[in-house]
Amino acid sequence: MNKLLALGVALAVVVIVAASTLFTVHQTQQVLITQFGEPIRVIREPGLHAKIPFVQSVIVFDRRLLDFDAPAEEVILGDQRRLSVDSFTRYSITDPLRFYQTVGVAEAGIRGRINSVVTSAVRRVLGNEPLLSVLSNDRARIMGEIRRLVNEEMRAFGIEVLDVRIRRADLPEQNTDAILSRMQSERQRVAAEERARGQEEATRIRAGADRERTVLLAEAQAQADILRGQGEQDAIRIFAEAFQQDPQFFQFYRSMQAYREAFSGGDTRLLMSPDSEFFRFFRESMPASLVPQGTGGRPAAAAPAAPAPRAQAPAVQAPAVQAPTVQAPTVQAPAVQAPANPAPAVPSAPPAVVAPTPAPQ
Repeated sequence: MNKLLALGVALAVVVIVAASTLFTVHQTQQVLITQFGEPIRVIREPGLHAKIPFVQSVIVFDRRLLDFDAPAEEVILGDQRRLSVDSFTRYSITDPLRFYQTVGVAEAGIRGRINSVVTSAVRRVLGNEPLLSVLSNDRARIMGEIRRLVNEEMRAFGIEVLDVRIRRADLPEQNTDAILSRMQSERQRVAAEERARGQEEATRIRAGADRERTVLLAEAQAQADILRGQGEQDAIRIFAEAFQQDPQFFQFYRSMQAYREAFSGGDTRLLMSPDSEFFRFFRESMPASLVPQGTGGRPAAAAPAAPAPRAQAPAVQAPAVQAPTVQAPTVQAPAVQAPANPAPAVPSAPPAVVAPTPAPQ
């Protein structure tokens, strides 16, 4: 009976000593061994480990990624705008010994220090950045700078900061309308500048096109004037060569053209003397017996009351001018409207010559 009791006591002592000596480390944990409060060693390998019973103690720290959600803070940006920033931090304990020496056993003690460090880094970095950078693709660069600053300060506590993210960035309620109005004005200014640059470029292009058009038209007009002048020169030379062969026929032909232009309207009135050079071919076509004496072979002027006959030019093919018998009308300064140019321009090719014969009315 005593042996059994002693055996039971011995077995109990062995179990107690084994329980105080042996301990297990999980793969998500890391252990710091202390002896009378003094750190002895750090164990990171998972498995079964031993320590001195009743003398050494085991302090367990988490090896997993830990998170900390910082409360929203109002930050003044580089362009003096206020922004409410909500961020979170991801960290892990990399040095349990330093963490134990600076913070202690409880992980809650580090959260206050992380909050102050993260808030300070966020204010420092965002204080140099405008609002557009925070709301654009530059946010990744800004968060990387904040993470670097936080990580440099938290290494002294045995902590490695893996990520600092800005979860949300909102304008304060009292400043939302003013900020949005200012942003709208800025966008309108940029748009106006872009439109002005576009209008300037359009004006420059139009001016260049107008200049090229003017140059092309001037060159074309100059070339056309040169060609027209050469053509008129050739036409004048050809007409001169043709009419020099028979000057009398040329005078007759030009007079016929003047008659045709003067009497073609049907209501033409001429105010001139009967012995005018304009009626020379009419006088030459009259018989000599009808020409009054004392007028130098020209018809005498009649009384003022005599009506002015209207000359008609019937089409008569006359290779040579004939003088038909025509009763000479008595003309006393008939009132007719003189044409501005009785001798029109010479046509390009002379038509068949038609000699007009004045017809009495």
